[in-house]
Amino acid sequence: MCGFFGIFEKLKSARLFVLPLVVCLAASCLSIATQEERLSPPRRSAKAFRVDDIRRYTSEDPARAVDLIGIYRELYGETEGGEEGINAEVLAALEEEAIVNLEKVQRRAIEEERWDDAASLSRSLASLGVKVESTGMEPDFVLAGAKKKLSDGDNLGAFLSAVQVHGMRPLNFDDALLFLEQAAAVKQRRAAAFFFAAAQAAAEGGAAGGSAAEGSAADPLVPEELISYARGRDSVADMVKGVATVLVDRGIRIERGRGIYDRVLGSAFFVDASGLLITNYHVISSEVDPTYEGYSRMYIRLGDSTSPRFPARVVGWDKAMDLALIKTEYKPEFVFSVVDRVIPQVGDTVLAIGSPGGLEKTVTSGIVSAPSRRFLQMGDVIQIDAAVNHGNSGGPVIDTSGRLVGIVYAGIEQYQGLNFAVPAERLAAALPAMIKGGKAERPWLGLSLCEISSGAEIIYVAPNTPASEHRVPEGALIGAINGERISAPQGALIPALQDLLFQARPGELVALETTGPDSDSEPRRRILRLSARPDVPLVEAAKLDSRERIAAPLFGLVLSPAQGSSYSSTYMVKKVVRGSIADEAGISDQDPVSIRGFRIVEKDGYALMEINVRKRRMGYLETTMQLPAPLDSPDTL
Repeated sequence: MCGFFGIFEKLKSARLFVLPLVVCLAASCLSIATQEERLSPPRRSAKAFRVDDIRRYTSEDPARAVDLIGIYRELYGETEGGEEGINAEVLAALEEEAIVNLEKVQRRAIEEERWDDAASLSRSLASLGVKVESTGMEPDFVLAGAKKKLSDGDNLGAFLSAVQVHGMRPLNFDDALLFLEQAAAVKQRRAAAFFFAAAQAAAEGGAAGGSAAEGSAADPLVPEELISYARGRDSVADMVKGVATVLVDRGIRIERGRGIYDRVLGSAFFVDASGLLITNYHVISSEVDPTYEGYSRMYIRLGDSTSPRFPARVVGWDKAMDLALIKTEYKPEFVFSVVDRVIPQVGDTVLAIGSPGGLEKTVTSGIVSAPSRRFLQMGDVIQIDAAVNHGNSGGPVIDTSGRLVGIVYAGIEQYQGLNFAVPAERLAAALPAMIKGGKAERPWLGLSLCEISSGAEIIYVAPNTPASEHRVPEGALIGAINGERISAPQGALIPALQDLLFQARPGELVALETTGPDSDSEPRRRILRLSARPDVPLVEAAKLDSRERIAAPLFGLVLSPAQGSSYSSTYMVKKVVRGSIADEAGISDQDPVSIRGFRIVEKDGYALMEINVRKRRMGYLETTMQLPAPLDSPDTL
């Protein structure tokens, strides 16, 4: 060590007094060795680090501990003992401790009256099969939160929470009457009608829902003035007063040496007397988009171009739903109610209110052309044929009863009558997160799905997501989420699955049950911890994954390496998703494919893949084609 013995011999032969020097050298060498050991501790396996993480998170973040236990079981099983492993008994004990701590966290939230947190924790515990009747069920917490919001003056949040409770468990008469009185006090007639119907159902002891009927059991119990108000109807002229024009001034844009006034025009409508309005995210995006560089100021106007402008600010936004909540300091003459659960039918008459081309307070009529179109990342939209033009975006769509049906969000200019609206039901579900302020975070498992006759098939698992950490297999079918199985009409299965997770928070636990592609395969249940959904999930996945794998969620092209070509870019088509880009291009199963190029144009929101394909249906004639695909696929979970 350090040549110590060699130095000692040389000094000894020189007949020098070397003892002090020898001791000093020895101490120095030992110090160096100790420092090296300290800087380079013994190497530990990934298994050991996971075990340490589980033990630490059991008390610090019990939901994360449960999640890590599930990942550990996927990676190492339950029988790994030894110095760095952990056996099944210890693993079960740690899981039990984490669940006990999760219950403690919930009790603390209840004591501190953090009702939204208590409801979230209740959902996590329910996914684990834990009985929480002793502390309260999710509807109890949501109702308590609704009453607290009511007492705090947050009428919008209170009404939304009360409607959410009613969907889980019908309101009793006293609670329905409480919200009915407040709805009438703030002049929200449709909300009053909803809670009066709930009071009727409670008084009659029957099923909730339906419209207010004459001579019901609730009539003697509800004051006459409330009944009269709930049964009344707002005129379209009144509703027009609750619609505003949104103006986003983005300064001067230079094109070909000329300055052009850059202004975004849209519509909005009041949903609360405090001055809260709903509009589209794409109308106000420059106000909150961190990638936007330039000047941006937002105003609203309640009349024509001679009317004063009121400054406005963004409160919260949900990019995936193309919705935004904005606020101005103005007391509106009319407030739209968002509590109705209206499911429009094809052929129903609807009215669109907005400012097409800046022409304020314009009302157009039409019908519902189709109830479900898949254009957003999550859920679906309504197709209408009411005239919609530039400036209508963000305006309300109502039915002949004055109920809010949707929010105009898009139209196809080159095709008259092809216009779309976000359903009011999805707005009501999205609003609570936007009311809290900032970007609304949605949950994410990391799955891309396709609908087949036997259910929702997983065609892609994105890297670094809850699903990939738990090794959810591609090709499996989703059996249930939190024990709930979904049966939906053709084309509506994936939106229904998305709805099951929509209200969940990132960080919550969810039970995912999958089955193999064979009908006789045993179901597999996993507990996963939801993460935050990226703005455009497939962009993130494409940056991390290979181009042949990303072809499945983007183009509907499930590939496998061709025999004898593991290290080349030649593949065999394993599956073509029905209705996908690849299907429309005429590619079929077992076609040989080679990938010549792939690029993502993130700014414009699409991807391009250039391929050579030898189509079996055309006698293996080789064809070169370029496949385009939007990056915001609606088939992700």
